[in-house]
Amino acid sequence: MSRPAGAAPALLPLLAALLQAATGAAGEAATCKTGFPEAAYSAVLAPDLHEGQPLLNVRFSSCNGKRKVRYESSEPADFKVDEDGVVYAVRSFPLSPERARFLVFAHDRDTQEKWQVAVSLSPRPPAPEAALQGSPGIEEIVFPRQPAGSDGHLRRQKRDWVIPPINLPENSRGPFPQELVRIRSDRDKNLSLRYSVTGPGADQPPTGIFIINPISGQLSVTKPLDREQIARFHLRAHAVDINGNQVENPIDIVINVIDMNDNRPEFLHQVWNGTVPEGSKPGTYVMTVTAIDADDPNTQNGMLRYRILSQAPSTPSPNMFTINNETGDIITVAAGLDREKVHQYTLIIQATDTEGSPTYGLSNTATAVITVTDVNDNPPEFMAMSFYGEVPENRVDVIVANLTVTDKDQPHTPSWNAAYRISGGDPTGRFAIQTDPNSNDGLVTVVKPIDFETNRMFVLTVAAENQVPLAKGIQHPPQSTATVSVTVIDVNENPYFVPNPKIIRQEEGLHAGTMLTTFTAQDPDRYMQQSIRYTKLSDPANWLRIDPVNGQITTIAVLDRESPHVKNNIYNATFLASDNGIPPMSGTGTLQVYLLDINDNAPQVLPQEAETCETPAPNAINITALDYDIDPNAGPFAFDLPLAPASIKRNWTITRLNGDFAQLNLKIKFLQAGIYDVPIIITDSGNPPRSNSSVLRVKVCQCDSNGDCTDVDRIVGAGLGTGAIVAILLCIIILLVLVLMFVAWMKRRDKERQAKQLLIDPEDDVRDNILKYDEEGGGEEDQDYDLSQLQQPDTVEPDAAKPVGIRRLDERPIHAEPQYPVRSAAPHPGDIGDFINEGLKAADNDPTAPPYDSLLVFDYEGSGSKAGSLSSLNSSSSGGEQDYDYLHDWGPRFKKLADMYGGGDD
Repeated sequence: MSRPAGAAPALLPLLAALLQAATGAAGEAATCKTGFPEAAYSAVLAPDLHEGQPLLNVRFSSCNGKRKVRYESSEPADFKVDEDGVVYAVRSFPLSPERARFLVFAHDRDTQEKWQVAVSLSPRPPAPEAALQGSPGIEEIVFPRQPAGSDGHLRRQKRDWVIPPINLPENSRGPFPQELVRIRSDRDKNLSLRYSVTGPGADQPPTGIFIINPISGQLSVTKPLDREQIARFHLRAHAVDINGNQVENPIDIVINVIDMNDNRPEFLHQVWNGTVPEGSKPGTYVMTVTAIDADDPNTQNGMLRYRILSQAPSTPSPNMFTINNETGDIITVAAGLDREKVHQYTLIIQATDTEGSPTYGLSNTATAVITVTDVNDNPPEFMAMSFYGEVPENRVDVIVANLTVTDKDQPHTPSWNAAYRISGGDPTGRFAIQTDPNSNDGLVTVVKPIDFETNRMFVLTVAAENQVPLAKGIQHPPQSTATVSVTVIDVNENPYFVPNPKIIRQEEGLHAGTMLTTFTAQDPDRYMQQSIRYTKLSDPANWLRIDPVNGQITTIAVLDRESPHVKNNIYNATFLASDNGIPPMSGTGTLQVYLLDINDNAPQVLPQEAETCETPAPNAINITALDYDIDPNAGPFAFDLPLAPASIKRNWTITRLNGDFAQLNLKIKFLQAGIYDVPIIITDSGNPPRSNSSVLRVKVCQCDSNGDCTDVDRIVGAGLGTGAIVAILLCIIILLVLVLMFVAWMKRRDKERQAKQLLIDPEDDVRDNILKYDEEGGGEEDQDYDLSQLQQPDTVEPDAAKPVGIRRLDERPIHAEPQYPVRSAAPHPGDIGDFINEGLKAADNDPTAPPYDSLLVFDYEGSGSKAGSLSSLNSSSSGGEQDYDYLHDWGPRFKKLADMYGGGDD
């Protein structure tokens, strides 16, 4: 493979000219100014311009980076300006020897402002060698000649040189396809060859970027390249005959995409935040800002430079900070940072590529916010040198004074928060100072009671500090110390007993009226003329009284150590001492009387009930003594049986086991089962001793081989406990109450039923009238009665088909022989129904009224009645033969008649 000596890509001179075209570049402006930073732009280019060829870059500065600028050319037919300020050739034409001059305009899309700058282009004079050789044309790459072997096949030959890569600028404007190189083989003179390329960008993704003419071997690019996507393409060129046989070894073609400055620097953050302590020395590091550029970092297009465009505010100096133009480190360059004056600075940082070139470089801006942090360079100062307060004596947790301070440091920080310290005037630690977290005031508080009689005034020395030490070199001024005068107010205090409690020792059994002791209280108010009176506050057994003036305590009852109010031989009584101050105050004192035991309680047998077998073997009864006294007035005890009655000692014997226990046994061989009361005499060891005869109830029963009772009498003899008896009584009472409630409910329901039964439906009543028999006539001759109406019709339906339960209570119960028809309970629609109801209520509410005074209803007497007429009911003639016992079954209203006529012979 060989390359012509003067061959070079057509676009390489354009790229070199673009990178070298820089004339009239102005220095960096001290301050930012919107518009074109240069008065004019110029460039030296190749004589022939191609369509889409980049010529130069016109830079526009918008300071804040927020302006939207649109570029225009005064010669739109030949030149146009892209949005990033790059000037391109619109068409291909030769550059005339004279300078090509035109204007570039920048329009603000929002404010419609307009700026312009002049651009001049000059052709580069031709080089002498190039003039002799003429135009190089398209570069040609020839396959190296391959010797053929004896077998006629190609053999690989070691190459002695490498084909240099092809450099192709990115963002080319065409026209496309754009020819790059021509691939040719020396064998094309004798053979018809076909050329092809393979690799990424050709037949591999991204496909179609590079194409080759299979006949001529012309390699072309079909569209603009972007170095930020693919910076290098590695292709392989192939040459085959028309049959597809390889005639040349493949050659490698490397295409490097040359970077163009088509990417602005981008800051990682649009707003950067940093801090610096106030009072920092020059050279103190603050923060680092970083921007990145997508262009090639190995070229000027990706080399960034930083600078500070502005600082706000500009006090105390407009240049308080500087920035490392390569690293982006921001440091202080001037002294005088004071948070109390300026607490925050705002810097506009600009990053420019092409090593900061104002002509060709692209730039971007970001904001750096630097907060000046507080240090403790201002001590707290009291707003007054003296403070005053007062507090009643014996009061705690009371705020007596409010200390106010000022601090110029940042509020609610350790450099501002005050801490108060009492440096003098409080040796016993009765005061403390707490800090109000909101106002930073000091609250002087009493933490221990103060006695007016001991201290009437305190003068405290108080110092104010911060939670953190002051900055180096700063001292506390005199205003950081103040005095606090606290006046103690005298108040009426409680009298107190001395000692409290007071303990005295006395024997029990003291008679009423005995003086025990004097229990008095003291008044702590020495400067008040007051008197004290005494009263009894607590005396559980009501044994004591206290003199209201002198506090003498005397007994009003006999002291008993065995009383339930005495605990551990000590009786507690509480007394109250009250003064006559304003307001009156009182105090309590406890008197503890330790009672010494005397032998005032006789012993008793324990247990009081026992059981044993009919024979002495196999068991006995163990007993002991119960004595409410204590040693030496209790045990050891002596146990004995009385002489009378004689059956006691004849049947029983008692044996002392030790000082507290004895054993009771049968003396005879057999004692009939039953319950026996055995008196036992027990004597204690007091001085003098006390004895007592107490009864032991013994149940004698039949026993099995184990000594356990087997007869039923054991249950009877054992009896029921008090709790069981109470439970049984409660159950009986509850049962009786339930029975009474049920009876009352039944009576109420019967009365309601009776009220309904007396109201008879006239359609069902076959009687003509309701008669009142209040006089007797002249006999049957005086009346023309139709007695057939008193006969029951044969067509009356049987009793079983009638309603059940509708009948008056004062009617005779239904028996088997007479069958009475049941009347309907429907009420009468007329006034007679109201009259009957009123009479019924009057009769029912009068328990003494006989049944014949009520409104009676005569029902049928049934069929086959022997009575021919009503006159046959002659009590004088037939009373002796009539049986009136059935009147007892007619209810309570016929009880008197039953007693009169159903009593028998008497």
